[in-house]
Amino acid sequence: MSKQPRKQRKFLHKAPLHVRHNLMSVTLSDELREQYGKRSIPVRKGDTVQVMRGDFKDHEGKVEKVDIKNYRVLIEGASVQKPDGNQVYHSVHPSNLRIVELDLEDDERNEIVERKG
Repeated sequence: MSKQPRKQRKFLHKAPLHVRHNLMSVTLSDELREQYGKRSIPVRKGDTVQVMRGDFKDHEGKVEKVDIKNYRVLIEGASVQKPDGNQVYHSVHPSNLRIVELDLEDDERNEIVERKG
């Protein structure tokens, strides 16, 4: 793997979806980290996250949408008002988030969380 910034940018720009999914990993809270023995896990719709940086710092909300193409996460309540009065979600990069509560309704997600490695 190269250290050159231009090659790093190229890798992110041309990454296939299955690689982008892993790049959308979000840090787990301290309690979840102890419980599952993992540092981070890919974010999914339905997870409750806390914003750690930016305009919405300390805001907690459910994930409404995960935009894998643009490496962004849309969070319930983190919205800005446009000049015409419409409310629009403010997208947040996953590196600025912390998962507070996991959505474990899916059996596949349970397997991912419980497996070792």
